[in-house]
Amino acid sequence: QVQLAESGGGLVQAGKSLRLSCRVSGSISTGNAAGWYRQAPGKQRELVATIRADGRTNYLDSVKGRFTISRDIAWSAVYLQMNSLKPEDTAAYYCSLGTETADTYYPSSRWGQGTQVTVSP
Repeated sequence: QVQLAESGGGLVQAGKSLRLSCRVSGSISTGNAAGWYRQAPGKQRELVATIRADGRTNYLDSVKGRFTISRDIAWSAVYLQMNSLKPEDTAAYYCSLGTETADTYYPSSRWGQGTQVTVSP
């Protein structure tokens, strides 16, 4: 019922910035949070950042201080500002809607197509 479309990825040099966008369409009926995941080839998908309806955010340790997750008031879009990018940030990035309780995030939306982020040294 909810469709997610990620965009904003690309190829950048280390130290540069990218801003990922997630367009949310369709009926939005469940959840109290949104999150960004990433998955590199041969690696498990990992949760990068979450934001709750009350504005509380959580981040993967390796991106703290560099990435910022945000959303619009109506939850029609979720963003991930990525600064000081490193080659290890290279991955396909996916947004999600879900529920976060006790600092644990549970995605409930179907995955979009993702957007590729490639960071060169």
